[in-house]
Amino acid sequence: MSEKVLAVAAGHEITEKEVNDLIKNYPPEQQIYMSSPQAKQQVLEQIIAFHLFHKMAIDEKIPESKEYKEMIEKMQVELASHMAATSVIEGIKVEEAEEKAFYEENPDLFAAKPQVSAKHILVETEDSANDIAKEIADGLAFEEAAKKYSTCPSKEQGGDLGYFSRGQMVPEFEKAAFEGEIGKVIGPVQTQFGYHLIRVEDKKEGSVIPFEQVKDQIHQQLIQNKQKEVYDAKVKELETKYGVERKDV
Repeated sequence: MSEKVLAVAAGHEITEKEVNDLIKNYPPEQQIYMSSPQAKQQVLEQIIAFHLFHKMAIDEKIPESKEYKEMIEKMQVELASHMAATSVIEGIKVEEAEEKAFYEENPDLFAAKPQVSAKHILVETEDSANDIAKEIADGLAFEEAAKKYSTCPSKEQGGDLGYFSRGQMVPEFEKAAFEGEIGKVIGPVQTQFGYHLIRVEDKKEGSVIPFEQVKDQIHQQLIQNKQKEVYDAKVKELETKYGVERKDV
């Protein structure tokens, strides 16, 4: 069965298969859009233009030009080099035993640190912080107090800082938050930025991320490590075989 011809440009028959093959080169998320008649027509027009310009290049003897031949030679060198380098690292495998060994030997990489979620109000003086704390005790919502009084940009979110682990906040703030009771207003706590009122919203204990959740990540990392080792070793081997003379840059 012959292919359906959608157009003829400069004597070249453009088939439906040629259009579909080009669409297959698009990312998967774009291929859905490209299946519409309007999008297919756009692709067809691109192919038509391609063949028209190719015919123009032939008529103007561009393939016979020095620039064309130099570019082809450069592309051939790059393609051959790429294919040779790919042949060195392709086929490298990592066994599950290696993945598990890496997981067990690097526990710190797969440990979820303890976290605290907190809201805060930042003001310049201790007296101001005490006055605001009294207003909150008398019924003013912590979030409203943050929007009204806090000098921190987080005031727009009611003072919400989200979750953070140790080492992300200044020491005085961090100590108060990690040791504080959930739901209780803490402070004033003085830091280099001023005085804080803090309310701990939630706490997450540290945990170990299961192997199955990070198996793919470990696999890719080990593959890349092996590929680099093999690649670097091959470069050294080829330097010895073919010679390299490095000049001062």
